[in-house]
Amino acid sequence: MSFGRRGFGDDDVHYPTRPVDKDKAETELAVNIKKATSPDESAPKQKHVRKCIVYTWDYHSSISFWSGLRVQPILADEVQTFKALITVHKVLQEGHPITIKEAHGQTGWLETCARTVGAESQRGYGPLIRTYVQFILAKLRFHRFRPEFNGLFEYEEYISLKGIDDPNEGYETISDLMGLQDQIESFQRMVFAHFRHSANNECRISSLVPLVKESWGIYRFITSMLRAMHRRTNDIEALEPLRQRFNSQHYSLRKFYYECSNLKYLTGLINVPKLGQEPPNLTDTGNAPDLPARPKTAAQSPSPPPAAPSPDAAAVNEQARMLKQYEDQQAALQAQRAEEERRRLELESLQQNEFEQRQREQAERERLAQEQLMQQQMQQYNNQAAQQVANYERELLNMRGQFERDQLLLEQYDRRVKALEGELSGVTANINAQMLSKDELIRQLQDQVTLWKNKYEALAKLYSQLRTEHLDMLSKFKQMQLKANSAQEAVDRMERMERDLKAKNLELADMIRERDRARFDVDRIKASQKEDMERLRRDLRFANERADDAARSKNSEVSDVLGKYNRQLTELEDSLRAKQMQIDDLLSKLDGSSADLERLREEKDQEIAILQEGMDSTIQQLSETQQTQGLSEEATNAQIDTLILDNRKKLNKIIDSILQACVQKVDDAIYELESPSQAGNINSTPEYTLSMIEKANNNATDFATIFNLYLGGDVGGDHVDVIKSANEFAQVLSDVLINTKGITRLTNDDDASDKLISVGKAAGDVGLRFFLNLQSYKLDLLQPAQRKEVSMRNNSEVRGGLARLSEVVDALIPKGKGGALAKANGDIGDLVEQEMLGAAQAIEAATRRLQELMARPRDTSRFSAVDIQVHDSILSAAMAITNAIARLIQAATESQQEIVAQGRGSSSVQQFYKKNNRWTEGLISAAKAVAFATNLLIESADGVLSGTHSIEQLIVASNEVSAATAQLVAASRVKANLMSQTQQRLELAAKAVTDACKALVRQVKSISAKQLAEEDVDYQNMAGMEFKRREMEQQVEILKLEKDLGAARHRLGAMRRAGYHTDETN
Repeated sequence: MSFGRRGFGDDDVHYPTRPVDKDKAETELAVNIKKATSPDESAPKQKHVRKCIVYTWDYHSSISFWSGLRVQPILADEVQTFKALITVHKVLQEGHPITIKEAHGQTGWLETCARTVGAESQRGYGPLIRTYVQFILAKLRFHRFRPEFNGLFEYEEYISLKGIDDPNEGYETISDLMGLQDQIESFQRMVFAHFRHSANNECRISSLVPLVKESWGIYRFITSMLRAMHRRTNDIEALEPLRQRFNSQHYSLRKFYYECSNLKYLTGLINVPKLGQEPPNLTDTGNAPDLPARPKTAAQSPSPPPAAPSPDAAAVNEQARMLKQYEDQQAALQAQRAEEERRRLELESLQQNEFEQRQREQAERERLAQEQLMQQQMQQYNNQAAQQVANYERELLNMRGQFERDQLLLEQYDRRVKALEGELSGVTANINAQMLSKDELIRQLQDQVTLWKNKYEALAKLYSQLRTEHLDMLSKFKQMQLKANSAQEAVDRMERMERDLKAKNLELADMIRERDRARFDVDRIKASQKEDMERLRRDLRFANERADDAARSKNSEVSDVLGKYNRQLTELEDSLRAKQMQIDDLLSKLDGSSADLERLREEKDQEIAILQEGMDSTIQQLSETQQTQGLSEEATNAQIDTLILDNRKKLNKIIDSILQACVQKVDDAIYELESPSQAGNINSTPEYTLSMIEKANNNATDFATIFNLYLGGDVGGDHVDVIKSANEFAQVLSDVLINTKGITRLTNDDDASDKLISVGKAAGDVGLRFFLNLQSYKLDLLQPAQRKEVSMRNNSEVRGGLARLSEVVDALIPKGKGGALAKANGDIGDLVEQEMLGAAQAIEAATRRLQELMARPRDTSRFSAVDIQVHDSILSAAMAITNAIARLIQAATESQQEIVAQGRGSSSVQQFYKKNNRWTEGLISAAKAVAFATNLLIESADGVLSGTHSIEQLIVASNEVSAATAQLVAASRVKANLMSQTQQRLELAAKAVTDACKALVRQVKSISAKQLAEEDVDYQNMAGMEFKRREMEQQVEILKLEKDLGAARHRLGAMRRAGYHTDETN
């Protein structure tokens, strides 16, 4: 608790803020002193010492404190004496500044405390008390000569360093501070030397608390004063003794603080400072304040001009003005303080003279009264009663004199209190002025902070507005660029039309020159034109009928497609292509008829040019013919546009139905992902799931691109391409969700499984919204320029959801076992080929081993003929499996090569593998899994023949082969084309492996069934007790097996969650 840390008369003077009764306060003070100096060998309680300090601040006096110490039986016990010294030290440090001044009159009592303790005390506190008293006396002497320092050496930098302007005075001040620091060092060493290992040292440790505070304050100001001396003084050598002494004290203090930090009780009371390994650099000014100007006691000699370039005149004048103002303020303050000190001294001398005069008058009155009393006593000497009365009167006179002296003292104290109150009011006014200036400065700073905050917010709003306008301008620029392109095309068309118009004008001149020829052939031309128009009308009606028939046939096909979507997708694509071809034929026929009309018109124009007669009638008839032809062409174009629009609407309905089917497929996959009864793809691995996620990303981008091309009517945006890409994306997204459900068996706990399912569901929901947002009834509500943004925005959302799912799935892969690509130092293509070749070699080795087992002679002495037959059948089934696996590896190698050849384009094989790293890792992992499962199958078959393995192990090995085969096929299917022949051969090879494994399992199960049939017991003829005993044994056996089954399932789940043993598959 800090009660103000400045010198007496400083600005920060503490005012009592509570009404207190002085008698009650003195009573409480006596109780607190008694408790603080109790004879228990423990530290003085902080609350008792704090109340003593508060008393000095409440009444601005410490007389009652010293009186309370004197009346206590402190000197009778060394522990009480030591605790009293600790209390005195803390009160001197944190009490009112008047405490230090009043303590100068208590040095006699402190010396008495040191003298009353014997040389060999019982508890070992004698040397500590004497050393402590020496330190306190040294502290009081220092404060007598340096009154500007307070108890904890906490004061303003300017006031504390005012003596540094004079190097000699600064040197003495620093030397005195270092001497007091040496006293602290001596006392703390004495305290540590008197620690007892078997006793409680709490009382001794408590004396270190004020020492740490005081030494830290002295150290800080010595550092500041030395830095100021180095700044003020150019003679560095003169300060060398001080620097050496400072460095020595730095190391001693560092050791002292280190020892204090190891005392748990001490660190619980205060924060022990920490010093650096080396002393601070005294030549580095750091944050040291500028020194005050030296008082103008003598005329200052002009300083030589500096060597550096002088600043401008305005800066020099401003600095001179500020320095002059500063010096005037300091001189005024100093003069004011000197005048106040002079008035105080005059008042004190006047009061002292008056007090002495009154004392002399009182002494004279007492002397006269004594003489009169002696005369009366001499007269009444013989009377004993009168003698007693005289004694009583003498005592009464003594008491009356003591009362008058007390009254004089009280008057003196009252005058002193009034003077102090006057000083206090002046200090209060000064404090209020400073507080007002500080409040004004704080308000100005707050206004500046608010101003800068508003500027920052305005700049942030301006930045967001500019960014929005920039984005809008970019979109408008794109639109204007498109409009400019279309405008350029319109200009080009206009120029072409002008050239055609000029050509027509020339042709019209030719027609005028040949009008006579046209007159003779008008009838023939009319007849030919009528025949041509009739033929065109018949062709148009025939085209309309064929379009209606095609529309009706396509309506029936659409209904069939909606019912049998997955099985009739190819037929739908063929029908759409045929319909598109028919529309193209109609358009080509229309173009042909227009070309025929143009050709007829040219022939007609050439024939009319020959005619010379009847130009007026011929031109009129020709204009009528052209009007009739224009009307017929407009009607034909309108009918064709209507037909194309109807077909487009029907095709949009087909695409909407396809998108709705995709939504249903993704919704079913989401349901299977969330359903606790569905296990998903139990053979899925994180590597395969990551490859599927990568494929889903690519399919989503392809679908969005094709759909944008379809909306713009560009090349590559056909209806067939849209339906195909939508179906592929929906299928692969459904596979991703199902495989995600399958790898939940590999998570460590339910929380990880729930997180994986929630992230997968979020990705599925984004894909589902992708299909819903692209339906025609939603796109029709938007502007044409905004429709393409829908697919791109949904595509980015889908890619983001799949990226989050990829991160969660990637966390399931053990980080300590890097993938094959991470370990590859050479060509990745060579690594894939090596893995596929290794799998093929493992299959060949397994085949050779099976052949060796089949060629090995049978041990007829050990196995019966039935067992030998069973073994031969198992070996035959295993051989069939290995042969099918060999074909599978060969087909997988061919499929992998075809995928790389089709997908890499102009890039290298290694670049293709690096680009599709997830698929490459899945392919390598699947090849290793096939090789490992095959070896496991051969080992199990060999173990069954030799009797070291059970039939169940053979079934498990066969299931592993099936799972590895499915993984390899799925990895190849990710990048394979839909109608690839190599992929079909791979599918057939995988089916052959699966069938062979099923055959082996069926054969093994039939063998197990025969063995169980041979062990059948006739329970009908069994005795009742025997039957009951065996029933109990079977129940016990069932319970044991169920327990073992649960433990085995738990271990299997833990093994699957632990990751994939890729090192064992090598």
